[in-house]
Amino acid sequence: MSVNELYSKYTRVWIPDPEDVWRAAEIIKDYKEGEPILHLKLEDESLLEYRIGLKDNPLPFLRNPDILVGENDLTALSYLHEPAVLHNLKVRFLEPNHIYTYCGIVLVAINPYDQLQIYGEEVINAYSGQNMGDMDPHIFAVAEEAYKQMARDERNQSIIVSGESGAGKTVSAKYAMRFFATVGGSANDTNVEEKVLASSPIMEAIGNAKTTRNDNSSRFGKYIQIGFDRRYHIIGANMRTYLLEKSRVVFQAEDERNYHIFYQLCASTSLPEFKDLALTSAEEFIFTSQGENIFIEGVNDAEDFKKTREAFTLLGVKESNQSSIFRIIASILHLGNVEICSERDGDSCHISRNDPHLTHFCRLLGVELEQMEHWLCHRKLVTTSETYVKNMSRKQAANARDALAKHIYAHMFDWIVEHVNKSLHTSSKQHSFIGVLDIYGFETFEINSFEQFCINYANEKLQQQFNQHVFKLEQEEYMKEQIPWTLIDFYDNQPCIDLIEAKLGILDLLDEECKVPKGTDQNWCQKLYDRLSSSVHFQKPRMSNISFIIIHFADKVEYQCDGFLEKNRDTVYEEHINILKASKFQLVADLFQDSNKDGSSSTSSSSKSSRINVRSAKPTPKVPNKEHRKTVGHQFRSSLHLLMETLNATTPHYVRCIKPNDEKEAFSFDSRRAVQQLRACGVLETIRISAAGYPSRWTYPDFFNRYRVLMKKSDMTVGDKKLVCRNLLETLVKDPDKFQFGKTKIFFRAGQVAYLEKLRADKFRSACIKIQKTVRGWLQRVRYQKIRKSAITLQRFGRGYMARRLAEHLRLTRTAVICQKQYRMVRERRDYLRVRQAIVTIQAFTRGMFTRRIFQEFLLHHKAMIIQKHVRGWLTRRKFRRARNAAITIQCAYRRMRAKRELKQLKIEARSAQHLKKLNTGMENKIVQLQRKMDDQTKDLKTQNEQLVVAKASLGSEVNKLQKELETMRSRQGDGSQLTSLREELEKLRAELQEAHAHRKKLEEEHSNEKMGLEQRVEELERENAMLKSEKEKMNQRILHHSKSTEDQESSASQSVGRVQAELDEERQRYQNLLREFSRLEQRYDNLQEAKFQPGHRRNNSNQSSLESDSNYPSVSTSEVGDTDDAIQLVEEMGVEKAAMDIGVFMKLQKRVRELEQERKRLQVNLEKMEDQAKRKGIEPKTTSAQESADLAYNSLKRQELESENKKLKNDLNELRKAIADRASKNSSSNELQDGYNLLLGQLKAANEELDVRKEEVLILRTQIVTAAQQKEKETTNHIETNNLPEWTNSKKPIDKEEALRAYHGLCESKKLLEAQLQSQARKHEDELEALHTQIELLKDDIEKKQEMLNHTMSLSPEAQVEYSIQQEITRLTNDNLDLKELVEKLEKNERKLKKQLRIYMKKVQELEVSVTAAASQSTTAKPELTRQVTVQRREKDFEGMLEYYKEDETLLVKTLITDMKPQAVSATVPCLPAYILFMCIRHADYINDDQKVHSLLTSTINAIKKVLKKNNDDFEMTSFWLANTSRLLHCLKQYSGDESFMTQNTAKQNEHCLKNFDLAEYRQVLSDLSIQIYQQLIKVAEHVMQPMIVSAMLESESIPSLAGVKPMGYRNRSSSMDKDEEGPGSYTLEALIRQLGQFHGVMGEHGLDPEIAGQVVRQLFYSINAVTLNNLLLRKDVCSWSTGMQLRYNISQMEEWLRGKNLHQSGAVVNLEPVIQAAQLLQVKKKTSQDAEAICSLCTALTMQQIVKILNLYTPLNEFEERVTVSFIRNIQNRLQERNDVPMLLVDTKHTFPVLFPYTPSALSLETLHIPANLSLDFLTRV
Repeated sequence: MSVNELYSKYTRVWIPDPEDVWRAAEIIKDYKEGEPILHLKLEDESLLEYRIGLKDNPLPFLRNPDILVGENDLTALSYLHEPAVLHNLKVRFLEPNHIYTYCGIVLVAINPYDQLQIYGEEVINAYSGQNMGDMDPHIFAVAEEAYKQMARDERNQSIIVSGESGAGKTVSAKYAMRFFATVGGSANDTNVEEKVLASSPIMEAIGNAKTTRNDNSSRFGKYIQIGFDRRYHIIGANMRTYLLEKSRVVFQAEDERNYHIFYQLCASTSLPEFKDLALTSAEEFIFTSQGENIFIEGVNDAEDFKKTREAFTLLGVKESNQSSIFRIIASILHLGNVEICSERDGDSCHISRNDPHLTHFCRLLGVELEQMEHWLCHRKLVTTSETYVKNMSRKQAANARDALAKHIYAHMFDWIVEHVNKSLHTSSKQHSFIGVLDIYGFETFEINSFEQFCINYANEKLQQQFNQHVFKLEQEEYMKEQIPWTLIDFYDNQPCIDLIEAKLGILDLLDEECKVPKGTDQNWCQKLYDRLSSSVHFQKPRMSNISFIIIHFADKVEYQCDGFLEKNRDTVYEEHINILKASKFQLVADLFQDSNKDGSSSTSSSSKSSRINVRSAKPTPKVPNKEHRKTVGHQFRSSLHLLMETLNATTPHYVRCIKPNDEKEAFSFDSRRAVQQLRACGVLETIRISAAGYPSRWTYPDFFNRYRVLMKKSDMTVGDKKLVCRNLLETLVKDPDKFQFGKTKIFFRAGQVAYLEKLRADKFRSACIKIQKTVRGWLQRVRYQKIRKSAITLQRFGRGYMARRLAEHLRLTRTAVICQKQYRMVRERRDYLRVRQAIVTIQAFTRGMFTRRIFQEFLLHHKAMIIQKHVRGWLTRRKFRRARNAAITIQCAYRRMRAKRELKQLKIEARSAQHLKKLNTGMENKIVQLQRKMDDQTKDLKTQNEQLVVAKASLGSEVNKLQKELETMRSRQGDGSQLTSLREELEKLRAELQEAHAHRKKLEEEHSNEKMGLEQRVEELERENAMLKSEKEKMNQRILHHSKSTEDQESSASQSVGRVQAELDEERQRYQNLLREFSRLEQRYDNLQEAKFQPGHRRNNSNQSSLESDSNYPSVSTSEVGDTDDAIQLVEEMGVEKAAMDIGVFMKLQKRVRELEQERKRLQVNLEKMEDQAKRKGIEPKTTSAQESADLAYNSLKRQELESENKKLKNDLNELRKAIADRASKNSSSNELQDGYNLLLGQLKAANEELDVRKEEVLILRTQIVTAAQQKEKETTNHIETNNLPEWTNSKKPIDKEEALRAYHGLCESKKLLEAQLQSQARKHEDELEALHTQIELLKDDIEKKQEMLNHTMSLSPEAQVEYSIQQEITRLTNDNLDLKELVEKLEKNERKLKKQLRIYMKKVQELEVSVTAAASQSTTAKPELTRQVTVQRREKDFEGMLEYYKEDETLLVKTLITDMKPQAVSATVPCLPAYILFMCIRHADYINDDQKVHSLLTSTINAIKKVLKKNNDDFEMTSFWLANTSRLLHCLKQYSGDESFMTQNTAKQNEHCLKNFDLAEYRQVLSDLSIQIYQQLIKVAEHVMQPMIVSAMLESESIPSLAGVKPMGYRNRSSSMDKDEEGPGSYTLEALIRQLGQFHGVMGEHGLDPEIAGQVVRQLFYSINAVTLNNLLLRKDVCSWSTGMQLRYNISQMEEWLRGKNLHQSGAVVNLEPVIQAAQLLQVKKKTSQDAEAICSLCTALTMQQIVKILNLYTPLNEFEERVTVSFIRNIQNRLQERNDVPMLLVDTKHTFPVLFPYTPSALSLETLHIPANLSLDFLTRV
């Protein structure tokens, strides 16, 4: 592309900035090539004219598209340059807080200055086994890459961690070693990985210190080699150190500290073992207080010292050596406090003899005080002719003291490193190693000295090696893809290295100057100016003659020459060394003796006499030691060359640590400091080398998927994607140099991917415009059609409206005409009616006037009568009221007295709740009755009023009639007598009327009084009722309150039960984890020797009484004794020997005898009662009915028969006792015993059967005889009466007399009969009444008890109430259970009796069939019984579900059933067949009471199962098979254990098969533990099979085609760790995963594994799927997109569909997928507004805050049409989720295992029906 196309309007660029280094801007005007000004707009909307110059200001760098911002790999950027790298790192660091970023082969790590939760074991497990480009950048990814390449290429690896102080090098190296220790743990119990990690706290304590830039700065370089064996397990390690900063021991700058160990020791001086060190606070020692701040924020030196001591102990350093090390450290502190006093002349000095610190120094090191005091102030000079002692000035003595301190600390440091290496050394052969180099980065300060020179020299060597390696990788990549190789120009720093280390270089000149006796720093500096000024990389400062400048690859550095010679010599006086050699402490002497021996390789013979002081006659000068001739620079150069040889022999991996700011602020980014370090660490050089070639690389499929939108439809028809891509590129990019086609990839020059992205965006933009155009046209057409349709509708409605208006007008017109007609008619009719009404009214008023005149005359006479009536009535009523008031007063007084008594009594009665209930019910009834009574009286009153009204009307009519007659009479006659009579009659009628009125009033008064009384009574009753109701409501409220409190207590109890259940689950999980650990240890132990499994078991004594429940045979207790038949049957079942010894048989017979005696007594008492009743009643024998006499006869006969039966049973019992006594005394043989048993059994059965038969026959016969006799007597009586009848027929009177007599007798009989019926009814009524009274008493007692219980309960506390109520409920249920048991026993007894009767009837039928001759002789009668007995025994000898085998066949049995068993061999038989067979063998061993056989078989079985599982530890089918069989064997041991809790679902036959002799509870526990171990192994095998499938199937496979997008890849996606030729994880699809799950489920179902256990397996596997998927989602930026969320939701729905298809949706597996479901939803929801944030918070309840924020930070748009999640939105989410208080967890624990629960599932299979296939070759087993 041309410049004009690149720098067009709206293009974004980077321009230099003095503060932020680079600043973003946007071009607002198209740029034409050659123009001097570029018009820009900054981010703050300000305008800028940027001047363009060919040399000074070239065109600014172009910005990458937003879609590429925040990439994991910097090489994936389209434009590779410094501002793009800086911006990408800044965005990743500040917004999503990602501290790791790839830059080609380099991992850039930015120190966050904060604790991040990304280094846990679950993170290590997530990165283990993954390709480097698949996961987010991490130090673990680099470590995994090194580990994988070591295993694949069999080549040693190195991880080079570099960076300046405070950048995090030590932490990164520590985490890399932690990864190796976790992934490559030692195969044995040496715990080498723990020792490797334990070396870190020791080295940090003695080699790290606080600086101004870092609180834990490593002041030395170290290279740790971690050795691996052929199986790539850690077997050892070795450490090499470089250039310890010894000067820090005696000097620290402001705000810095000495090495940590000094402060740790001072902080622990209070410990008793450190009292003799004489240490105090670190502030009181010069060597630890020069920095003026002895504390580090957040660091506890005492705790760190404890960790250091623990690390020493773990590495095998003895306590004596540890105490010696601490003595040496303390002595250094005391040495620094030794005060040297100057003499007056200034050339000499002395030390006070009373100096306590010198005393402590000498005491702690075990040296002579006087010698040390002398030689600290003097030195020995040796010449060729003489030796003399010279005084030292105070300054020289102080320097010598400091040199001695540094020398002691350096030797101690080397000694500790040596012992650490010894403890990490292994005798095993090392196959390969991984080295971790933690070395100082490039340093430049204001004052740079010898240490900075050496550090920068080392970085020059490392940078050279880094450049060569990058160049080599680029060359290999080009050659692999067959790209034409063009030489890439890169920076070569070999001239700078030659300047330092070449012949007559800086180091050679320094060593030469050190050899000169009076060499100085100034002289050395002048030599540098003279010899090296011609070099390009060397410069002389303008203003200084004691410094020089070296141009390093990173920057120019000016070094001050002061101190170079002294530090290079590292001189210490030999007199001090000799004093220390003579120390009385062995460790102190060894520190310097060993160094002398190592250095004095020239004269080995002299070392033998090193302690003998031999002086010659002529003193000769000592040969200087070789060690003293070696300068520090020379040693460092040698070690550096050795390091480079090691690194060049390995495959390096680079970690560059960046310090984001100097203030140590968390997540603060200083661009200027970051750019300095990026330039210094070689990251930008990597970018430059990569950008010089073809930095952007795409595979053909990825390029096709990404840019197929730019292709034509005709291009898509071509099948070869390479050819399609080639044609497309040749069409789009005209310059062929901008791209190259490799074998598998397309290589692009820098910027070409951005150009393609621009074309793709333009294509999408034009497509969007076309879609928008089409959609908008469609919307407009839809809108027009809607408007047209609306207009037509409006027109239609308007026309209809007009038509309706016309119709309405016509209808209204016609209506008006009709209304007028009707109105006129109404008006005329009203006029007519008004005239007619007026005429009628006039007539009425006229007639009324005449009638009123007549009435006025009559009224005058009537008023006088009314006055008289009222006066008389008033007098009578006054008299009546007086009498009534007096009577009422008397009644009130009397009633008040009675009411007081009744009130007192009622108050007493009202206190009980029973009275309240009765009163309440009674009052309601009374109210109802009174209401009814009042209604009746009201009705009567109404009827009386009606009668009075009728009478009044009749009387009024009669009066009117009489008046009319009177008037007629007056008019007709004037006779006074008639008038008088009429008047008298009228007065009479008036009197009657008044009486009627008075009677009516009286009745009304009585009714009103009675009504008032009833109303008062009703009111009183209502008040009482209301009071009772209120009390009832109060009681109900109390009961409700009590019930609520009980419910609250129950809810609290349920909550406590839930907590207990949760604790139980946790305890179960801990127990199963212990089992897992136990199995792991057991496997280790089995590798060394064969395990012997001999768990104990309990056995009951075989000679225990049969009354106990654990007896060999079912015994019967005295409370469960049945009848004689049961006893006989029991004897038959038990056998001869056991029956002879079992006392239960005798107890059965004795109980039967006692029952018969009790029955006899009861019948005797009943008979006596009946006789007494007969005597009292005086009933004659004639009057007794035939039925009663027959009953009496039957009862007496039954009593006699029972007595005879009782005697016979006693005789049989005595005979049986005698036979058993004879057997016990004589101890006869088994044959005799069998004969005796048969004899006794036959006698008992014969006697019993004959007794039953004869008893029934005799009873029936005798009853028939008595009945026949009575019938005969009755017939004779009737015959006599019939003979006497003819005598009475001769006369009529006797016949009448006889009839009257008969009638009389009939009446008497009927009377007696009625009396008897009445008496019986009376008795029955009395009995019922008595029963009711008894029931009432019982209810009263029950109510009182409940009232007491209620009062007692209310007085208790809530907790006690709950406990008391539970106890009461348990008691009630127990009583009910006992009642039910009694009922069941009664029913069983009745059943036995019915069965016995049935047997009797069957015997009778059989006896009828037998011939009479066979029944004649007694000898032949016993044979059929014996024959029947033999038949019964034959039936009992059927297969009892046991298998017999010989002891010597046990090994063959275990080998056949377990060791050599294949699941396919029993696939067509009953599931878990081996478990059933083993249990049947165990049953037989229990049956024959052989404890050794049971113990041996169970032990061999368990050990054989363990061996088979160990042999097939990766076979899912075999593990599932033995899990099913082991759990089934465990269920069988429970089901047939005899424990009632396990026998509830058994059949009667299964209960007979229960174990009799042994309690195998311990073996059940062992089998339960074994089942848990097998389950854990099954889960482990299944997870191992599914592990490589999960990520590919759930996240990477395209279940919905063409949904996922492709983004540009970085270097890591094409690294050497990804082997494309092999079948990788990408070949797995969701169908493969579901198919694998179905296979697992099918195998478990085929083997008969319990569905509950299979559900738990599926639940655990789904948890693993969720954990692995979510962890990968949280660690991969490339899958956090909208399309991945859609794919993931679809995949999860398919998994849920599979669960529903397998009927496993209730197993809890779906719940385990909830986190990943919510993660998929989170990827798809909107992420803009606060409403979206609230929705996310309510949606993602199964995700923690860290997980939600991580997903939002990782969310990546696949094209420019999507938007990134803003930082403010993420902060909003964080603020909303602060209230959750989630556990700070980012990744899910993939190793978490749910506690397994084996529910008890008994088998419905009958053991006697089990068939053993012939192909198992178990012929040596015999069915029993």
